[in-house]
Amino acid sequence: MKRLAILAFTCAFMALSPVLQAEKAVLAGGCFWCMEKDFESLEGVSSVISGFTGGTAENPTYSGDHTGHYEAVEITYDPSVLTYDDILKHFWVNIDPFDAKGQFCDKGPSYLSAIFVANEAEKAAAERSREVVVKRFPNQTVVTPILPSARFYPIAGDESFHQDYYKNNPVRYKAYRWGCGRDKRLKSIWGDDATV
Repeated sequence: MKRLAILAFTCAFMALSPVLQAEKAVLAGGCFWCMEKDFESLEGVSSVISGFTGGTAENPTYSGDHTGHYEAVEITYDPSVLTYDDILKHFWVNIDPFDAKGQFCDKGPSYLSAIFVANEAEKAAAERSREVVVKRFPNQTVVTPILPSARFYPIAGDESFHQDYYKNNPVRYKAYRWGCGRDKRLKSIWGDDATV
């Protein structure tokens, strides 16, 4: 009888509560500290998790083996507020799509930019968004690839300080971002479309 009462209460509560739907996007744009801040500023984004994806090493770590992995963020967003296309537009103006060696002052394979797609609809949207960038810059080569999604490994354990770094270490974060030349380069590429 008690179980029936709990079940009835749960069903009634769920009927009154709005169904929360969320979508996820996984993107790599160099330093995950910066990507986290850039996407957490968007209305409709509920969380941005820093981590690794795209490689074959299991349980990659920042200080250890992350061979083949990209520094990336997993963005959770409300599709009634933001579309996947909106996420992609914001992504492009927050990266250097022409840098084949990394992003800004961070160089190496783990700092390359990429869009990780989970299905055909995301792939088609990513390809359309990439084509817009290619057309806007006909004299430059857009090197940001569109890749199939892979397991996403959130930053964890002793390295959890990387999550929310810009909030927990604002002075160091701002010094890093300025010293890396990220905002200056974004303005030089995207002009008024840059969100810096």
